[in-house]
Amino acid sequence: MVDLMELKAAGAQLVDVRTPAEFAQGNVPGSVNIPLDQLLARMGEIDRTRPVLLFCASGGRSGMAKQVLDREGYAQTHNAGAWTNLL
Repeated sequence: MVDLMELKAAGAQLVDVRTPAEFAQGNVPGSVNIPLDQLLARMGEIDRTRPVLLFCASGGRSGMAKQVLDREGYAQTHNAGAWTNLL
């Protein structure tokens, strides 16, 4: 099993796929907010050569985001579930 905190400490990209309103109410320091419905248009903001930790409120949207990135050729994607898992 992947150690999310180890990946975070090693410099993985932190991508929060919640809405901007949800992100504004609380977020993981250092994370970038790319809402799930904007992911395809904003994939260029995500480095393909580094691990990506995806998260949302519960893990549902981040699971969908992982599938999108995997289909687009990102090799190191991880569904971290709820954003609070990375605090």
